[in-house]
Amino acid sequence: MQHSAIHWFRKGLRLHDNPALLAAAADCHRLHPLFILDPSSSRAGTNAWRFLLDALRDLDGSLREMGSRLFVVQGCPEEVFPRLFHAWGTTRLTFEVDTEPSARQRDANVAKLAERHGVEVIREVSHTLYNTERVLALNDGKAPLTYKGLQSLLASLGPPEKPAPTLTLEHLQGEHGVDLGWQTGSASPSLFTPEWSDGCHSPTIHGTAGCHTPCQVSHDTEYGVPTLEELGQDPTKVGPHLYPGGETAALTRLNSLMDRTAWLCSFKKPETEPTSLSPSTTVLSPYLKFGCLSVRTFWWWLDEVYQRREHSQPPVSLHGQLLWREFFYTAGAGIPNFDRMVGNPICLQVDWDNNPQHLCAWKEGQTAYPFIDAIMTQLRTEGWIHHLARHAVACFLTRGDLWISWEEGLKVFEELLLDADWSLNAGNWLWLSGSAFFHRYFHIYSPVAFGKKTDRDGAYIRKYLPVLKDFPAKYIYEPWKAPRAVQEQAGCLVGTHYPQPIVEHGAASKRNLGRMKAARTQKGNESPRRHQAPLAPCRHSSCLPLLQAPSGKKQLASQWLNHKGKSPRPSNTDPHREPQLWVRHYLSGFDPFCSTASH
Repeated sequence: MQHSAIHWFRKGLRLHDNPALLAAAADCHRLHPLFILDPSSSRAGTNAWRFLLDALRDLDGSLREMGSRLFVVQGCPEEVFPRLFHAWGTTRLTFEVDTEPSARQRDANVAKLAERHGVEVIREVSHTLYNTERVLALNDGKAPLTYKGLQSLLASLGPPEKPAPTLTLEHLQGEHGVDLGWQTGSASPSLFTPEWSDGCHSPTIHGTAGCHTPCQVSHDTEYGVPTLEELGQDPTKVGPHLYPGGETAALTRLNSLMDRTAWLCSFKKPETEPTSLSPSTTVLSPYLKFGCLSVRTFWWWLDEVYQRREHSQPPVSLHGQLLWREFFYTAGAGIPNFDRMVGNPICLQVDWDNNPQHLCAWKEGQTAYPFIDAIMTQLRTEGWIHHLARHAVACFLTRGDLWISWEEGLKVFEELLLDADWSLNAGNWLWLSGSAFFHRYFHIYSPVAFGKKTDRDGAYIRKYLPVLKDFPAKYIYEPWKAPRAVQEQAGCLVGTHYPQPIVEHGAASKRNLGRMKAARTQKGNESPRRHQAPLAPCRHSSCLPLLQAPSGKKQLASQWLNHKGKSPRPSNTDPHREPQLWVRHYLSGFDPFCSTASH
């Protein structure tokens, strides 16, 4: 049977490793590649919308190279599809599996509509390394709550599947007997360079076994990619275009990383720097979030680099970051109400404060803690921040200083991040707020000391908060402590040109520690078993003698908690120097906000 097929793009905005798209092209005489825009269903801000529109234009250009086009329709899928099924004579609908609860409900509704219209539905897994339903089934339907637990389950499944072949012109012409896909060892998946023209003048492909895309001259008017203005977004609010969206940009970025063999093999996520003026990680997370880059392609390219070379290991390696991504996807798929406190079975129930003024100050970068404000400014303007920067601002908002619900922070990140992935965003806010997974709530990121670890001079602050650029390094993290004469010389009076601190960190963090302890010990609200990686042997001079003691391990744990990097103060390269960086030394593999190596 020759089908009239719709491939429904949602995530998976690519031609490489897209098995659902290949299924649509098989035994097909008419193909409609479709993307449905539903602006009302997203909290995304202007930068994220720009990234999406970039990706859609890039995808349309790649399809155009093969005589096809992308059809962009606005509306609710449940309302759009009945009209399209009828207008296009559709007999097959294909799409990539989406694990998010709202997406699963949407897809179930669409599948019922398709059944009523006599349309075959094909779903394929390609947004995750593994089929999350299968992983959950291996664990009696429950999400593993530890990284090691997930690793044990995945070990029984073997390595991830290899990427599917890239869709090519030959697929549409019906030449399916030839292996046209990317194989391990080749340079890259097939790439297509968009060639833009007015209207729709791409050739229509015909053949005895081929398929074509009906395309009218009015295509750009009826089904073209809209502008930001047409979506109700203000184009003046976008920041610098540092990370253009799309498959072409994703594969270009990946290709450039693959040339850095030594860096890839030695990569350890916790050792990257949050204050680097250019990203110290891959920044592939936005491309993975939108599916412009296949996670399986990334995995197997890394595997090829790792072959016959010494390399870092999970959870800190690049493969380890992709497994963290899998961990949170599995948790999001298996835990009810994963993105909220109430009704979430693994979430600590906390009586958070309701303080709109403090929330607004945090979001707008007006807390008067320059390190926190610089991070939030980078987030608002560029749409991306380093994972340790995410740790710092998340801790400050919740258990560290402001005692505001992690759900409020989740909403802000969902709006401002290019890589605001539902499962990862929720899981890491649960973690960093001390609400789930992570139980060492007494470790608080200092809004002053933490940034100094990698940027004592404050270059990062000077870049994102130019109002403070002329403060001497002594006061750049605490400008309110600068004498009036220093403030005048710097051209910035605290309280006039830059605000006074909205809280006093020492007092606020001490108070919140008590509140968190009370919440955790409240009867009936004890959190479930948390993730705790094994102790990493400590070789600091004050800890080393404990290793020889009969009960050394127990004493070592106690000693570490009380050591806290106090004097004598070690050198800059010693992890004991900064207690907030305990994660680098004490927990092997603690890496929240890890969409991938990407952050």
